[in-house]
Amino acid sequence: MNKASSLKKNTFYKVDIVVIGAGQAGLSAAYYLQKFGIEAGKGFVVLDDENGAGGAWQHRWDSLTLENVNGINDLPGLSFEEAMKENPEAIRANQAVPAYYSKYEKTFHLPIIRTVKVLNIKEQKDRFLIETNGVQFSARGIVNATGTWKTPNIPHLPGSESFKGLQLHTKTYKKAEDFRGKHVIVVGAGISAVQLLGELSKVTTTTWVTRRPPDFRPYEFNPEHGREAVAMVDERVRLGLPPKSVVSVTGLPITPAIEEMLNNGIMDRLPMFTEITANGVRWEDGQEMKADVIFWNTGFKQNIDHLKELNLVSEKGGVVMAGKAATQVQKDPRIHLTGYGPSASTIGANRAGRAVAREIIATLELKKV
Repeated sequence: MNKASSLKKNTFYKVDIVVIGAGQAGLSAAYYLQKFGIEAGKGFVVLDDENGAGGAWQHRWDSLTLENVNGINDLPGLSFEEAMKENPEAIRANQAVPAYYSKYEKTFHLPIIRTVKVLNIKEQKDRFLIETNGVQFSARGIVNATGTWKTPNIPHLPGSESFKGLQLHTKTYKKAEDFRGKHVIVVGAGISAVQLLGELSKVTTTTWVTRRPPDFRPYEFNPEHGREAVAMVDERVRLGLPPKSVVSVTGLPITPAIEEMLNNGIMDRLPMFTEITANGVRWEDGQEMKADVIFWNTGFKQNIDHLKELNLVSEKGGVVMAGKAATQVQKDPRIHLTGYGPSASTIGANRAGRAVAREIIATLELKKV
């Protein structure tokens, strides 16, 4: 079952569990649901609003290769290395990872239904009604694995609408060559901002702007640092606080590439401007700078608007999470948010899959696992 067109529009499809999203978090949860005895297609389905496998990876910029990405974490049951033996020449992340996910879906016969966009979820007679752009679904439990890629965070500043140049977000960036000869203001202090600042600086004039001074740390990022970051984000979401980005916890490791950029003056950072003008930006002290492009590398927000009617967000601005992997919604244990908070990273998503499956099966009293 891989095409939404195989089901009649506006009919109802009744299952025990609906997984929303077929990225790393959704695939991991689906694998364990099946492994623990929930029947694919009848017991659970996975809804995905993409045209094909790959989640957010298929939309990453072309220059993001397997050499400069922070590692591809294996999904349970099939290693990335093993899957890529069929296509060893693939080095672009936006090609290699989707190929891996596609192989994974086929290997384990996961019940992915495409292309289905979930618009709203509401409770109805002790079940959840999942309203989509086509087929409607009814489920006893929800595993929300929508991640953040579809909801970029772009700050709104005075004068935003007056800018005559181009404003774009990391989400829509493809390659540096598109900006040759233009002055690009790169905004953001995360890993993506730094990588793309370096890439753009090779073909055009750049200015780096961040809200806070960048937090450089003299170490190379490794799995241990990743686990420490996940643990700190875990603590926040259990208190109902909004998740923080990984870089806010880990800082920026001073890699050889970053050290070279520091030495060349590419990372001479300016504080955040307060206003956007027709031809550039303006700071609080009145200083102005002309620009052709404002490039927002300002992260993403959690993609959970379709859960709004369930009133899950606490007065602290986040969802209070519980369970072994901090994926279970404390207010309603029938709902899991995987790809939220500590499970937003590829490391966290993989670890969360097993816990998600065990906990939702136990909550719904489907089987003992």
